Amino acid sequence: MKVVTVFGSSLPGEASQTYAEARLLGKLLAEAGFSVCNGGYKGLMEASARGAREAGGHTIGVTCEIWPSKANPWIIEEVRTKSFSERIMTLIGRGDAYVVLPGGTGTLAELALAWEMMNKASLSKTVGGTKPLLVMSPYWQPVIACLEQEGLLNSTCPHGTSPAMEIVTLATSPQQVVEYLKNKP
Repeated sequence: MKVVTVFGSSLPGEASQTYAEARLLGKLLAEAGFSVCNGGYKGLMEASARGAREAGGHTIGVTCEIWPSKANPWIIEEVRTKSFSERIMTLIGRGDAYVVLPGGTGTLAELALAWEMMNKASLSKTVGGTKPLLVMSPYWQPVIACLEQEGLLNSTCPHGTSPAMEIVTLATSPQQVVEYLKNKP
C-alpha cells in the first residue's frame, strides 16, 4: 500500500474549515487505498489521520522526543524520533507522495526539504527519486510564485522557468489531490 505523507499546521481546531478539508483528504486517501503518514500531533495532522481512520485506513504518526506530547488518538502506528531533523527526514522517507496543507514555518520547512531533495539529483536518491508533491492553493500560491522568479535569474531556463517548478503541483481540493494520486503510476 502506498503512503501519502501529509504536512500541515497543528493549529486549526475541529470547528475550522481547514480541519474539515484535511479530514476529508484523509478519508478520500484511505478510500483510495493509501496509508496516511503525518507528524502525528493535533490540528491538520489529527484531521487527516481522523478522516483516514474513520474510513478504515492505516495511519502513521511521526512524533519527536523533544516534545512531551504523544500521538493523537487517530494514529495507529507511532514512529518516535529523537530530533526535529530526524522527524522531517522520517516523514519524507516514508512518503510515496506528499501533500502540503496550510501551515506555518514547520510546514514550510517540510515542503522546502522534500522539494529540494527531489530537485537535486544527488539528494533525490535519499527519497527514491521524484515523487508527487502537491501543495494546496491558494494558500501556498504566493510561495510558489515567489520561487518561480528564480528562473528569471538564469538565462538558460526556457521561458524563465526553473526545473524545480516541474516538481510541484498546485491543487485546490482534497478531491483533486486524490484523483491526481490515483492516476499516478
